[in-house]
Amino acid sequence: MTSDAPGWDAIDAALDRLYPGIEPKHYATLLKWSLGGPDPLDGISFYARETPVPHWHIVSYGMSELYSAPNPDAEWSGWGYEFTFRVRRQPGETQPPVWAANFLQNLARYNFSSGNGFAPNHQMDLNGPIALEYQTLIRAIAFVEDPELGVIDAPFGKVRFLQVFGMTLDEYAATQTWSVEAVLNLVAGHAPLFVTDLRRKSLTDIPAFAEKVAAGRRRDGSSTSSLAVAEFAWLPDGDGYRLIVGAHAVERIAAVLRGRLRFGRSLVVDGPDSSVEFSSGSFGLGTNSDPVLLKIVLTDEALDHLTGVLVPLAGVSPVPEAPGLIVDVRPTLIRDGDGNVVERIG
Repeated sequence: MTSDAPGWDAIDAALDRLYPGIEPKHYATLLKWSLGGPDPLDGISFYARETPVPHWHIVSYGMSELYSAPNPDAEWSGWGYEFTFRVRRQPGETQPPVWAANFLQNLARYNFSSGNGFAPNHQMDLNGPIALEYQTLIRAIAFVEDPELGVIDAPFGKVRFLQVFGMTLDEYAATQTWSVEAVLNLVAGHAPLFVTDLRRKSLTDIPAFAEKVAAGRRRDGSSTSSLAVAEFAWLPDGDGYRLIVGAHAVERIAAVLRGRLRFGRSLVVDGPDSSVEFSSGSFGLGTNSDPVLLKIVLTDEALDHLTGVLVPLAGVSPVPEAPGLIVDVRPTLIRDGDGNVVERIG
């Protein structure tokens, strides 16, 4: 009998090889996205694991083509991946973490609504805790290829199992000021199979880990060529320009600027409606007739002064050595799922 969901069957087959004879806990979407439902993923499976640490191994169905192929000649199926997520399981925990399923649905919703996909070594600031109902330092994520499932050949193209790993903001900053791949290589020695543990402290609190990051940053600079910042914009201001930055992002921008411009590399910071390209050289400031891109060339002294005013404290500051440039730091408000402000930064 021919299956009506051969892509789904290919995912099941990969999981059967890893978990022979084990029936997962599975949550199915009642109304599919293609029929107007709110959830892009048609299903999410949870496998209870004991090794190397107790955790839930969570796998999505719906980022790849499950039922048919709009493009039969495509190398990759659908988005080219299915999400996986490994979440630390606490003693006596028998029910899957529903928050994790909701989180994967939100990631999928972002992909489908924005058109932006993910890949290994991509990362994202979550602008708040990964699970709002928990007290946790995990407030960012990075993506790795699932170390056990890898890539499969499915009927409608290849599918990579793309695993989410939860990070603290200090770890996230390290990926941007140095290298995502290099930091994740260090993380692998402390988080087997990249299991996300909501209760853990930052790995940057471990002196040996922090020193390796610092040494790599001094040696290599930053590999981050662009930053997407939700609270970022520029506006004309008299004869110059005003940078508007959320307090939540200022220290990250400053650190990456130092790691790029000091090594002769440029950095583009993208806000929702405008962007700034920073580079090093003789000071310059202008748009070159581009209505959304502001170009700022900084001397070493101007860079020092700019990063010196990029601090998480609301206020307006001119930038010495950069005439015409003003930095306007605005407070960042962190809200819960109901829209209530739970934290103010700046």
